[in-house]
Amino acid sequence: MKTFPHQMLSQCDLVVDAIYESSGNGQIVGEPISKILPGSGNMGGFRVSGRGERKNWVVLFSTGEDRDWPDTLDLNTGRFVYYGDNKTPGHELHETRAGGNKVLRAAFTRLHDDAGLRADVSPFFVFKKMPTENGARSVQFKGLAVPGYPGLSATEDLVAVWKSSKGQRFQNYRATFTILDVPVVCRAWIADLASGNSLGLNAPSAWSDWVKTGRYRALTAEPTTVIRSIEQQTPDTPLKRDILRCVWLNFKDSPIAFEGFAAHLYGMLDARVVIDEVTRAAVDGGRDAVGRYLLGLPDDPVYAEFSLEAKCYRPPAEGETPNTVGVKEVSRLISRIRHRQFGVLVTTSVVARQAYEEVREDRHPIVFIAGRDISDILIANGFNTVERVSSLLQNEFRVG
Repeated sequence: MKTFPHQMLSQCDLVVDAIYESSGNGQIVGEPISKILPGSGNMGGFRVSGRGERKNWVVLFSTGEDRDWPDTLDLNTGRFVYYGDNKTPGHELHETRAGGNKVLRAAFTRLHDDAGLRADVSPFFVFKKMPTENGARSVQFKGLAVPGYPGLSATEDLVAVWKSSKGQRFQNYRATFTILDVPVVCRAWIADLASGNSLGLNAPSAWSDWVKTGRYRALTAEPTTVIRSIEQQTPDTPLKRDILRCVWLNFKDSPIAFEGFAAHLYGMLDARVVIDEVTRAAVDGGRDAVGRYLLGLPDDPVYAEFSLEAKCYRPPAEGETPNTVGVKEVSRLISRIRHRQFGVLVTTSVVARQAYEEVREDRHPIVFIAGRDISDILIANGFNTVERVSSLLQNEFRVG
């Protein structure tokens, strides 16, 4: 992965997925974004350059660690979802210290204005926290973004969502962007932007095309055969590990009850999932649940049927050999899938590499939901503390 050392930041281009290192002393003055994009400031998720209503550019910085407001980037489609900066109760939607939500409102208003004000929309530069050995504040550049996404209307791409905290309700924005097909942002264009010129000769063609026509040329990545490693299937933060352990401890002595939770969890992943039945252990025929996935229109539905199997195995612990889901368990699910059906396997542990490889190489239609995925799905649905997960399990999936 391409990495730019701290001393080069003021001269380097912005390269998608490259890492830009902070100073080694960990001080805020050594933070890299303000060196790459002068005038952006060195703190916060929203950082702007330029005076007045129209900014030269906007920086969207994500730590990837906010359990209440999980920013997400779909690498296959270029769709980027970013949450605004009203993240605690006590303020109106637009009364934030950094003014980030006002920036979002202005950008999306111009996007949808009948007069065609896209030329007044500032480019958005997206960065993600990516610590390195040489710099704890290092970042990764994820791309050049513009507001909106193909097919989303004005009522869908910028939405004020309600949350509650400590008994108080408040709103924040959920904004949907498109990462444009711009592999490299050159320094010459950054200099142009600093002088207020976004459409000069140095402007990326995907940006100029969007401004002039409104056409989105997204940076997409062709899906490849993915074999996730044990590490990629295992929770990657202490919170996710604690949430997964909470789930496992609740069901470890009652794996039958885990089947109902696994089916519910798959439904939480996608609103188009319909769980028809959590089967009885004596007659399940190798299937712990059966359901349908909506492919067609709500008033003219077409469904794909699926079978789900759940394995409540001990989650991997550091230094231990994981109790993996192997070829035998996966083959059992495959044998139950009929023509035009697919399978879903949910486990609190991980899928062994050999089983994963055989499924993907033979193109069996199996969805794997491993330990990390369980934590991610719960967090994305608001169950972002051990206490909330425990309450969900006790209230809806009582064992014993």
